[in-house]
Amino acid sequence: MRILGIDPGYALMGYGIIEKRGNRFSACDYGSVSTEAGEPMPHRLKFLYASLMDIIAEWQPQEAAIEELFYNTNAKTVINVGQARGVAVLACVNSGLKIAEYTPLQIKQALTGYGRAEKQQVQQMVKALLSLEKVPKPDDTADALAVAICHANSSSSAHGMAACIERALQAERKRKRKI
Repeated sequence: MRILGIDPGYALMGYGIIEKRGNRFSACDYGSVSTEAGEPMPHRLKFLYASLMDIIAEWQPQEAAIEELFYNTNAKTVINVGQARGVAVLACVNSGLKIAEYTPLQIKQALTGYGRAEKQQVQQMVKALLSLEKVPKPDDTADALAVAICHANSSSSAHGMAACIERALQAERKRKRKI
């Protein structure tokens, strides 16, 4: 199965295409799509959409996985990232892809077994699971590959997905008890 992972952003949108055969993974392609800071937002969104459509057309993934938004304190940023995320969803839907969405907690849990893992731990797991020589850069690229790996691990069965979510929820409950 070929999976497209997307880490949404409007300045930099990470993407990763992985292939899953049995329980082995390989990276087909990965990188990021960047937009110019001075460009009007509609032009940036159009460029992101067209770039994703090109990537999908070239690699023909069967499914897509997109990271859900992580809210920060800057409302303008979250709105702009939400628009970019919407463009990514639209590109996938218009390409006929089944889309799954994962929270950062679920992704970390799926890759490291711990929902509060540090970014470097997740990046090292991406490198190891895909047998890469080094951690993909920029971080958005490694994050997109992590989303794809999370989906590959979760989509093999409904039970696997439920287990992934349950582990993430248990970790969250445990963290809240410590606070």
